[in-house]
Amino acid sequence: MTEIDRRQFLLATAAASALTALGGIPAQAQASKVLRIRSYSDLQVLDPAYRLAAPEDDIFRSVLPALITYKSGGDKWEWTLDAAESIEQIDDTHIRFKLRPGWTWSGGFGELTAEDVKFSFERIADPANKSPYQSDWAALDHVEITDTHSGVIVLKEYFAPLWSTTLPTGSGRIVSKKAVEALPDKKFTTTIPAGCGPYLLKEWQPKQRTTLVRNPDYKGPAPYFDEIHILPIEDEKAAEVAFDARELDFTQIGLGTLAGYKGQAPAGSALVNKPSLAFIWLGMNVENEILKNEKVRKAIQRAVDVDSVLDAAYYGEAARSTGIVAPGLIGHRDANLSKFDPEASRALLAEAGASDLHLTVHLQNKTDYLAMAQVLQANLADVGITVELVPLDSGSFWTLGDQSAGDSWKSIQLIISRFSMNPDPAWATEWFTPEQIGVWNWERWNSAEFGQLDKDGVKERDVAKRDTLYKHMQDLMEESGAYLFLTHGAAAFIHRSQLRPGLWPDGKPAFHEFIEA
Repeated sequence: MTEIDRRQFLLATAAASALTALGGIPAQAQASKVLRIRSYSDLQVLDPAYRLAAPEDDIFRSVLPALITYKSGGDKWEWTLDAAESIEQIDDTHIRFKLRPGWTWSGGFGELTAEDVKFSFERIADPANKSPYQSDWAALDHVEITDTHSGVIVLKEYFAPLWSTTLPTGSGRIVSKKAVEALPDKKFTTTIPAGCGPYLLKEWQPKQRTTLVRNPDYKGPAPYFDEIHILPIEDEKAAEVAFDARELDFTQIGLGTLAGYKGQAPAGSALVNKPSLAFIWLGMNVENEILKNEKVRKAIQRAVDVDSVLDAAYYGEAARSTGIVAPGLIGHRDANLSKFDPEASRALLAEAGASDLHLTVHLQNKTDYLAMAQVLQANLADVGITVELVPLDSGSFWTLGDQSAGDSWKSIQLIISRFSMNPDPAWATEWFTPEQIGVWNWERWNSAEFGQLDKDGVKERDVAKRDTLYKHMQDLMEESGAYLFLTHGAAAFIHRSQLRPGLWPDGKPAFHEFIEA
């Protein structure tokens, strides 16, 4: 048995064990109108104003309306009308919209109106509500209602990402004002008080399944499937086992698995490989007693052989990233400022007077992250830093650095993290501003210059100037020593050959646009 064969055997065994630990995945009747999809984490917060991870966007993308949404099925980022019958930008600060009449909320909450649009957008923009996505609507002054179905979005100033990362994505989703205001806390988590999309949330069984059912009152194009069953399986290997067992119709797969297929899908299956906008990095908590020394952080940057880290996890299918902005977007850098240099790392540690260091690295308990962390662990051991791996399930991981959720943020030293992206650089940079410390800025890096540039970037009309600005912001991140950029990865999927998945250009699923051929 070769080393690769042995490793694949061990991974498959571990994946099977993971399925057993979950109690197995309940077999579903082979009904042609039931679609079974894997999600990489269980849902936690379905409220667009307080969502935590991309799988929650995946769900409410088919349950809650938006004025516009992105088209699926292609490789270009193009938006199309959703709940809006028409929408136009009148000038830099005014966007006029008209809703499609007759769209109704479930639960008896009446018709979708301009009042719901006003409530939804202003709710995120209001600092008093402490939405972590407030910056998506930072330029919003108010929404003016002109009649039941019409209104004008009034901005304080020009806002460059409005059409790319605010209106078509999670922060552009509309909730029912009546339904939300009837809730005790005026926000929701794992239930949706009223839906107005192609599907409704029928049931959530924690760590087992989320079920969406066709919305009989939906006025838009009818979805193909009667039900969508979303199964939370954190590890790609476990998901691949489930697909092989015909418990799934569609799942993301590991890049090692993709490489193993060599472009040839198993019989009855098809492969999809999409470029990813997401970014994965190693972060360092600058407030930690050991890591507050910039020389120690920069020593860690130089101690890690990123190419070897990625080969261990992705078998050559993922390139090293040059920052948090993916290729093809404004602000993508051509190269990193630091490189793998163990001797320089040892010299920096000596200058810092740092020896016999012991650190922890928190990460999600997934095969690819564990593979990356093990190589990183060996690299750091080579320069005299002992690292303990702390793998966590998705629920524990995604609240780790949230200061409002408890004191776990104090335990962070090193962390391997992944953020999903939308197609504008502002959606990459906004999470690392001073205002995001204790929210999404888990490195707790506090750069006033970076924060100001983030505000300037969304107001800049000149594309070339925006490009230069965002490149400089990533320079600041790397120069701080708090960030080691790893990869954007790739989004690889396998599905039944008769299935035609509805995917955005980066692989995000639009469940309501999946069909069978």
